[in-house]
Amino acid sequence: MVAFSIGLSSCDTLNQYAGALNTALGTPSQTEMNQGLKQALEFGTNESASQLSAKNGYFANPTVKILFPAEAQKVENTLRSLGLNSLCDNVILSLNRAAEDAAKQAKPIFVDAIKQMSFQDVTNILLGQNDAATFYFKRTTSTALAEQFKPVIANSLNQVGATRYWTDVSSTYNKIPLVKPIDTDLAVYVTQKAIDGLFVEIAQEELKIRQNISARSTRLLQKVFAYADQRKVGN
Repeated sequence: MVAFSIGLSSCDTLNQYAGALNTALGTPSQTEMNQGLKQALEFGTNESASQLSAKNGYFANPTVKILFPAEAQKVENTLRSLGLNSLCDNVILSLNRAAEDAAKQAKPIFVDAIKQMSFQDVTNILLGQNDAATFYFKRTTSTALAEQFKPVIANSLNQVGATRYWTDVSSTYNKIPLVKPIDTDLAVYVTQKAIDGLFVEIAQEELKIRQNISARSTRLLQKVFAYADQRKVGN
């Protein structure tokens, strides 16, 4: 592994490090670019799925924590004003626990999407914007993720009684005169929020390897991303 120590500002450090490393390691071949990017994407998606599928992966992460649907905020506020905070908290916890259960299904879906990448996909992502990989996964995996997540989430919500509670609450609220009826499908809502949270984590992992030199943990990753950095600087 080639190592350099440059004491400059973060942007200058990355650019100069990339230049020095690109000179030392040379231009990667198509095979190396293909393997390097796919290695990085597999690391990033595995890490994202592992973090979110762990206990409190969603619930303890304020960036992706699933709350009451926006159209149900009045329901939550009413319940809390009546001193029913624990009921609201239990619902929120159950939504996040369902998402955590579903996130365990994500890894093979991402592995399949990575395997199906063409070299043009690899090039577009490697030399693209800082969220190019995230958008690729959104385009190629969202449907499969929804298909895998929804039954797991629906089952989890049923097991903890969240679906029954939600039905009771929404039905009661909808009987109040002049209120806008709440017709949220809880399983659909949590499925989409779980997928959204997964892509938030993937975007963070992508940005990390693009901007943080220490995240490039193998010689191949260093070579491939140093080349990409230099190409971007040149453009």
